[in-house]
Amino acid sequence: MKSRHPALRWATRGSTAAVAAVALGAGLQVAATGAQASAAGAPAPAVGHPATRNPYSPAYSHPYRQGVVPTRPQLTKMRTWARSHPAPPAASPNDLNYGGGIGGIGVTTGPERVYLVFYGAQWGTQSTNANGDITLSGDPSGAAPYLQELFKGIGTNGELWSGVMTQYCDGVAAGAQSCPASNTQHVAYPTGGALAGVWVDESVASPTTATPAQLGTEAVNAAAHFGNTTAALNRDAQYDIISPTGTHPDGFGPSGNFCAWHDWNGDPFVGVTSPYGPIAFTNMPYVTDLGASCGQSFVNAGSAGLDDGFSIVNGHEYAETITDQNPAGGWTDASGEENADKCAWITPGTSGGSFDLTVASGTFAMQTTWANDGAAGAGACEASHAVVTNGSGGGTNTVTVTAPASQSTLRNTAVSLQISATDSASGQTLSYSATGLPRGLAINATTGLISGTPTRVRTSTVTVRATDTTGASGSASFTWTVHR
Repeated sequence: MKSRHPALRWATRGSTAAVAAVALGAGLQVAATGAQASAAGAPAPAVGHPATRNPYSPAYSHPYRQGVVPTRPQLTKMRTWARSHPAPPAASPNDLNYGGGIGGIGVTTGPERVYLVFYGAQWGTQSTNANGDITLSGDPSGAAPYLQELFKGIGTNGELWSGVMTQYCDGVAAGAQSCPASNTQHVAYPTGGALAGVWVDESVASPTTATPAQLGTEAVNAAAHFGNTTAALNRDAQYDIISPTGTHPDGFGPSGNFCAWHDWNGDPFVGVTSPYGPIAFTNMPYVTDLGASCGQSFVNAGSAGLDDGFSIVNGHEYAETITDQNPAGGWTDASGEENADKCAWITPGTSGGSFDLTVASGTFAMQTTWANDGAAGAGACEASHAVVTNGSGGGTNTVTVTAPASQSTLRNTAVSLQISATDSASGQTLSYSATGLPRGLAINATTGLISGTPTRVRTSTVTVRATDTTGASGSASFTWTVHR
């Protein structure tokens, strides 16, 4: 991966998205030498190739921070420097361009699978709420159940926020800004929900300031935990590494300038080996620790907006991961911005502004994302878009999985549970898979029967998925508690 395409970094709110887009789109993300920085009396660049020529950009000494949105004071410094160091205008500054894929991966082409990893012993004691979500005593903002419900809901109730991303694809030439009607590798629509599993990893304390390598290592550990031990099983997976309150992953905090970022293990600035193929992950700090700077009450006033930042920020990273899974092999603009960067922190109620998205599991504050085909081809930030399906086959059927009731079983006692699903098209054969099953249980891929003998006492979120021969799929999640 070339150093001019570092992984995404998303900064705190410090300016409107329009101002940030102007600043970043005006040539602030072009390669240059460290001599210019020295001449300006600015910070020295990091060793290697900086991600931006502007020495005041938060990405300047952190080459993996692609498309960083600076805070307002930092943006002022950037613009002052940029005025005295003009750069040539970027070609096609608005629309996103395909990066050609890295390791053959640009976008998420199969059913999205999001794994929530609550990293560290600081999360406290686990319980389960009435919705079957894991709750944690060390979670004062209730982020754990909120995020579980968010990712259960994405792709339900016919929501079309996810449709915006489906216009992007693999299988086109590097530099392409659209996908032909015949393309069969579009970003998939997350029919039936995207949540694939939840793990509270309390085997160790989360580091006070986790490094990118530590976060990447935790993502690889999570792949092993969920049994995703091949490249094929991780092709459409992403791992949310969620740090507990009071921690500062990669410098997050009052003295930092970002809310979250995403990357993959193979980025040299992460430098983590995976025996399970490429691993996409998000560094998701406890964003309510920064209050309004990271979106608290950005859409909903008062206590109703406490967790607005969690859904806006995590939704931002999810949208960027599925359109740029191994950065920057997917879709970015000429300045390095990804689809959600271009629409960050636009005031609710204005054109392209953040909004409340209602899905089967509730209502969540979300931001818009960039559509190349918006505004009659000029591009725009959109909250909804018709789902773009593949040109051949297409997976346009609707598969519905019946959600089982929460399960409670004794350890070392044989169990069986039949999963049922239907397809909107007649004559389809369904195959079944499951994640998060208690140790000792497995699902029959042909019949959908879960059976075995659980051997470990714990509560886990199980997601079962049925897929038909066109690639269409549906999923359902439930809680399974194994007790003594």
